[in-house]
Amino acid sequence: MDAPPSFDEPFRPQFHYTPPRHWMNDPNGLVYHEGTYHLFHQYNPAANTWGHMSWYHATSPDLVHWTHRGVAIPEEGNEMIFSGSAVVDHGNTAGFGSQRGDSPMVAVYTSNYRLPGDAINQAQSLAYSTDGGATWTKYAGNPVLDHPDAEFRDPNVFWYAPGQKWVMAVALSEQRIIQFYESPDLKTWTHLSDFGPAGSTEGIWECPALLRVPMEDDAGCRRWVLSVDVGSGAVAGGSGSQYFVGTFDGIAFAPDASHLDDAPHWADYGPDFYAAIPWNNVPDPDGRALWLGWMNNWTYAEDIPTAPWRSAQTVPRTLSLRHRNDGLQLVQHPVAELERLRTNPVRLGERTLNDETVSLPKDSLSGRTLELRATLAPENAEAVGLHVRTGKNERTVVGYDATSDSVFVDRARSGAVGFQPDIAARNTAPLSPTDGRVTLHVLVDRSSVEVFANGGARVLTHRLFPGSASDGVALFAQGGTATLLSLDAWTLRSIWGNP
Repeated sequence: MDAPPSFDEPFRPQFHYTPPRHWMNDPNGLVYHEGTYHLFHQYNPAANTWGHMSWYHATSPDLVHWTHRGVAIPEEGNEMIFSGSAVVDHGNTAGFGSQRGDSPMVAVYTSNYRLPGDAINQAQSLAYSTDGGATWTKYAGNPVLDHPDAEFRDPNVFWYAPGQKWVMAVALSEQRIIQFYESPDLKTWTHLSDFGPAGSTEGIWECPALLRVPMEDDAGCRRWVLSVDVGSGAVAGGSGSQYFVGTFDGIAFAPDASHLDDAPHWADYGPDFYAAIPWNNVPDPDGRALWLGWMNNWTYAEDIPTAPWRSAQTVPRTLSLRHRNDGLQLVQHPVAELERLRTNPVRLGERTLNDETVSLPKDSLSGRTLELRATLAPENAEAVGLHVRTGKNERTVVGYDATSDSVFVDRARSGAVGFQPDIAARNTAPLSPTDGRVTLHVLVDRSSVEVFANGGARVLTHRLFPGSASDGVALFAQGGTATLLSLDAWTLRSIWGNP
């Protein structure tokens, strides 16, 4: 029998969710129920590559510390369990609850049926739990929704209160169309409308989600956001996530003109953000819009050098919308609960950088699990920013480029890059200073970096695989003078109990 995972293996993230072993991809069934956050995800219980898709289950009291619960909805016979969502059926509309007035949890997922030859058929099915997610039963009447198009998947379901009904967004992947359906009971579905093709259409469409997101300056005002993932052709290459802001009247989604005319709008400008879906049933008065995504890219997902597991999820993020001259922009922040992991605080005051790279003393700031908050004035420098995970011939560069007015992450020398030809790249997102300043909020884990620039206006997510000795941090200015106005940093404790 294999030894149990240590959760201290090379490249094992220390504050991002990973399964104990084997393959993971899309997050599924994100739902809050009676004090617990539930995370399900695509899982291969037999190997470290894609296959035998099932739903694995983990729970958390705080979106930070996770307990593995095992396979919840397994592959059986010719049916693999593809992506989907979960809800709490407060009104027991589906009738899966007991006579005591329980509120069962219901998973809505894609059944991927393998047919003779290489054919498949995809249809939407249900499973339910009446014991808080501990055990799951597949509905005897599955599937509950089918379509002539075999590539019909990834249902995302929510309760639409104005119409007292359930609404589903689901993808006709190869047609680049999102369909909307309604149901009174999660079992019987009626087609409402279609959206698409629009925005980025080079890759297939997957993992749609329609959610209400608060305005940054007025949490009481919310707008509808439709996220749609593309399997290829994203802004950083390979797979990625786009979004549209608009209106939803219970029947059809209509994007704002600005979000249709100048699409695509990317949720994340890094290569490693995909299949993000929101948590359902987040309680008031909290009421946050929360999501997380798969921290990987289909271009190289099966090749990343990790064992005995493969893949990670991003940190959970809060969402809001910010007014811009050209419309509304999605803003993301790591959930505040991550601050509970902070230790060893370091604060650096103002200092001038004269076309130089300055390594910070390791006794004051170093590590493989860091949170960094830097405020920089670019002045006349061509570029300014941070080097993280620095070591012998290794560094990941995070900075602002004044020549292109952009924020960037460069992982050309980030560590192991030979497993995929295009991984040693520099990825950028458009960004302008605010009042002459750029802010970089950077989360560094053992095999990832997530950058939230200018208060979450631009986000870039990257996997990286540096040596364990590469734990330094440096400041840099290139081609002129810049000023570091402040730098706050913390070491983040492991969620797995490791040092």
